[in-house]
Amino acid sequence: MHWTDYGVLIIYLIGMVAIGVWSMRRVRGQEDYFMGSRGFGKLLQSFAAFGAGTGAHEPVTVGRTVWTSGLSGVWSALMWLFVTPIYWIVAVWYRRMRHLTLGDWFVERYQSPALGVAYSAFALLFYMFYLSTMLSAIASFAAPLLGFESLGGLDLKYLLIPGLALVVIAYGVLGGLTAAYYTDLIQGVFIILLSVLLIPFGLWALVENFGDPQQMGLMDGFRILHERVSSDHFSLFAGPSAGEFPVQYIVSLSLLVMVGIVVQPHFIATGGGSAKSEDEARIGLVVGNFLKRLCTVGWALTALIALALLAGNAEIAADNDRVWGVAAREILGPLKLGLVGLMLACLMAAMMSSADTYMIVTAALITRNVFVTWINPTASEKTCLLVGRLTGLIMIVGASVISIQFSDVFGQFKFAVELPILFAAPFWIGMYWRRANRVSVWLTLVFSALMFFVLPWALPRMASSLRTNPMFSAATHTVTTTLSRPATAADVAKRQAWQTLQQQASDDGDQDMLDSLGPEPPVAALGEEIDIVVRSGGSAIFWSGGLEPTGPVENVLVSDVQQGMTRVVIERQTGQFRGAGNLNLDFVLYAMLGWDLSSSSKAQLETLRLPPRLLLPFAVLGLISLVTPRGDPEQLDRYFAKMKTEVSPDPEEDRRNLEASYANPRRFEGDRLFPGTEWEFLRPRTKDVAGFLVSVAMCGVVIGLLVWLAGIGA
Repeated sequence: MHWTDYGVLIIYLIGMVAIGVWSMRRVRGQEDYFMGSRGFGKLLQSFAAFGAGTGAHEPVTVGRTVWTSGLSGVWSALMWLFVTPIYWIVAVWYRRMRHLTLGDWFVERYQSPALGVAYSAFALLFYMFYLSTMLSAIASFAAPLLGFESLGGLDLKYLLIPGLALVVIAYGVLGGLTAAYYTDLIQGVFIILLSVLLIPFGLWALVENFGDPQQMGLMDGFRILHERVSSDHFSLFAGPSAGEFPVQYIVSLSLLVMVGIVVQPHFIATGGGSAKSEDEARIGLVVGNFLKRLCTVGWALTALIALALLAGNAEIAADNDRVWGVAAREILGPLKLGLVGLMLACLMAAMMSSADTYMIVTAALITRNVFVTWINPTASEKTCLLVGRLTGLIMIVGASVISIQFSDVFGQFKFAVELPILFAAPFWIGMYWRRANRVSVWLTLVFSALMFFVLPWALPRMASSLRTNPMFSAATHTVTTTLSRPATAADVAKRQAWQTLQQQASDDGDQDMLDSLGPEPPVAALGEEIDIVVRSGGSAIFWSGGLEPTGPVENVLVSDVQQGMTRVVIERQTGQFRGAGNLNLDFVLYAMLGWDLSSSSKAQLETLRLPPRLLLPFAVLGLISLVTPRGDPEQLDRYFAKMKTEVSPDPEEDRRNLEASYANPRRFEGDRLFPGTEWEFLRPRTKDVAGFLVSVAMCGVVIGLLVWLAGIGA
């Protein structure tokens, strides 16, 4: 990096800390620190939702998946798109709760302070793993830009990750949610820059390197992009030689995140709880998240440009997570205008804008639902603020330790995303059904924890014979797809990069690098017919860590079909195996029903994971609720009356409205969709329906924009 890049980076970091110091002077109590006095309007709410919902791992992940899978790789982050219209509905919930934490909601709704502790523990673990993915992504991104892997013999991640954590601690711990929101506004602008900055410079680099700058303009870069990258890489869904995200996989991911995202702890703040009114809550949450979806379009286009420009880069061939970092260095670095430093600051902004909110929300949970409730009920505001700041410190340090120890972005992210399954059913059902009670919630939590987290890990360790049981030794069929098409410039470059790395690894005797190179790309000469071979399947069905052969393995042909220019060969493995990792209990249920899953693809298996994880907790909660005692009717009346009372931006008027609802809990009976029942749905208003439909239309706009941009120059 040039000195101008370091200058930009230092100015950015100093600015963030300065905002924290300024905000600290405005903090007088818990509501100031944890909710910013509930005084945020549409602009700050939008950028708070945008910043908290945009993690540093996402541009890096999209860069990798688009590099390997073409445009369809965008679904690794765009899977959240179809969840966005739901935000128009749920934002109202968080504002009408009138709580500082979601733990407070669980305590009130289910009349159980202990549930507040359980939810707080979940939040602390969830955010440590979720934030660790972003810290790991920053380390992968920064190394190519900084130009060194270690300093004084110490790996870069041991310096970079703690350093970033210290900056977040400095402004987030000091200034609370106010500091987080103002920094999110600034960092939101940085994230937008991150999403678009490389596109014009990358297109012009294509013209300079593979065209005629004297005769061509910027838009000619799109034509060169299509000339250098095969057409199947521009398919939004699964293509013949590129694509890991077929439609059913996208649908299953969307449903899973829709059910789980509503219980992510930061939604009580960015989801609308800190807004002035319900309209600010709704507009902020929806607009902020659509900003993120539009940025995702920019990330995908940037990755395609990087593929056309840098397909022969050996550094990316060795580690696809470095697509974004190498692209920024190669495209922006020669300009020496501080743009590389700006790009690194932008990615740091994506991490910090999430970390600060997560830290403060976790601090609020531990302070209110653990410390004040169980340890010191008479604690002063000063003591509560101290506990909150110490908790935020612990959370950031924990995330840093996980990031340094594991450095497995996908594994950390997958674990974090699946954790909300624990509280999803109690939240959704508790929002509308009076019959749900604390006994059914506790038993559902125990069931979900055992079924999806504890038993899959514990059973193979308690009964090791399960690992060699033939019933659980099944694997999916190996599918080899061979597509014949003309070689593009990107194919030629990828082959050259692979050969360079292979030669380097052979000369150094580096077996780990040889193993990580993957299948050998075809020998490619521009325009000549080549065979693109894609192998999939052969994965363990019942074991998260795969199958280890314990004897001879034989491949038996199942089918061999030629369709046009594509040949598909399907084989199954026979032999003796030993399962590794955790037992997938989801699929054991299918096996007990007699289902043969060996012909399923990876996407189909992931889709089949959906029904047990979504439906079983809801079914368990519903059945147990029917046979266990109801909650206190008077407290339930107060709760549902509050949730039906529209929030007034004037605190005094809002208090009076609440008192009227508490005095007459049946005042909204005429607005109920099912009056006289235990279901508390309200009739949708025109505003509810119109906003939802506009949000659905915006989903179509985002997809249309992505398809249009990908088609320019085709």
